[in-house]
Amino acid sequence: MAAEEDPEVHLGQLKRFSLRELQVATDGFCNKNILGRGGFGKVYKGRLADGSLVAVKRLKEERTPGGELQFQTEVEMISMAVHRNLLRLRGFCMTPTERLLVYPYMANGSVASRLRDRAPAEPPLDWQTRRRIALGSARGLSYLHDHCDPKIIHRDVKAANILLDEDFEAVVGDFGLAKLMDYKDTHVTTAVRGTIGHIAPEYLSTGKSSEKTDVFGYGITLLELITGQRAFDLACLANDDDVMLLDWVKGLLKEKKLESLVDQDLEHNYVDVEVESLVQVALLCTQSNPMERPKMSEVVRMLEGDGLAERWEEWQKAEVVRQEVELGPHRTSEWILDLTDNLHAEQLSGPR
Repeated sequence: MAAEEDPEVHLGQLKRFSLRELQVATDGFCNKNILGRGGFGKVYKGRLADGSLVAVKRLKEERTPGGELQFQTEVEMISMAVHRNLLRLRGFCMTPTERLLVYPYMANGSVASRLRDRAPAEPPLDWQTRRRIALGSARGLSYLHDHCDPKIIHRDVKAANILLDEDFEAVVGDFGLAKLMDYKDTHVTTAVRGTIGHIAPEYLSTGKSSEKTDVFGYGITLLELITGQRAFDLACLANDDDVMLLDWVKGLLKEKKLESLVDQDLEHNYVDVEVESLVQVALLCTQSNPMERPKMSEVVRMLEGDGLAERWEEWQKAEVVRQEVELGPHRTSEWILDLTDNLHAEQLSGPR
C-alpha cells in the first residue's frame, strides 16, 4: 500500500481517524465524558483502542459544501506548530456531517479550572508553578507568532485555554481554531471572537486581531494567575464600578499594596519582587495602544530577567505624561515624586 493511502502515515504525525473509532473512544459522545464546552464546540475525554487517553473536540458549525479541503489545509497548518508549550494535534476526523479534532488528554486540566474549580483536596497552584506557567505560555505564544509560517494568531488567549500536563507545564490550546472556524466566511466577519475581559480594545472597536491582541489577552491571563480571579470578576474585586481593572492594579502597584491583589490561596507563600515584576509585565501587555505593547518574544525575555527594568522605566515616564494630560499642570509634581519611590537606586543614579 502506498504511504499516502495509509491513514497512519497521513500528514506526518497526524492521523485521520474514522468517526467509528472516536464514537467508541468516547462511549458515543456520552455526556459524562464532556471535559468542557467552548465557543468552538464540546470536548470529550476518550480512550483509543491502544489505551491512550485523548481529548476529542467536536466542532459545532454548519456544513458548507466544498469546505473539506479548506478544513484539511487548516488542520495541516495547526499540526505543523510543534513546541513543548503548544497542545499537539494528534489527528482529525472529517465526514460529511462531522468535524473532529483529536488531542492528547491533559491530566491537570486548564489553568482556569485549577485556579477556580479545584476540589478541596487538591492543593492550589503554588507560586513557583504559576511563574512556570507564565513563562511556558509566553514561549508557546511567541512560537506561534514568530516561528510559524504563516504566523498563527490565537485570538482567544485566556486561562481556560492554557492546559497543564502531568508535570504542570503550560500547554497552550485552541490556537488556529478561530481561523479554522472562520474559513467559510469569505466576507469580513463582524462577530468578534474572544472572551469578555480578555478582549483588546482595538479588537472590540474594529474586529481586527493581530499578534498584539494576543499580547493583551496574555497580560490579562497573567493577572488571573496572580489573583486567582476571572478577568470579568477582577473588576468587582476592585470594589468600584467606575474603576477600570488596570487602573486599580496600577494604583496598588504604585502604593506598594500588591498583597491585596495576590490570590488568597497562596497564603503569602510568594516572592514579592516576582509578583511585582509579573504585574509590571501584565501592565505593559495591556496598554490600550497596541503599538506600545511588547511582542511575545520580548515578554519571554522580560520574564527571564532581561530588559524589564528599562521597559518599565519608559512606561512610567509615559504614564507621567498621560497623567499630566489628564490632570492638568497642578498635579504632576506629586506624581513624579511618587514614581521615584518605585525606582531602584541604580535607576535613580543613572544619567539624567
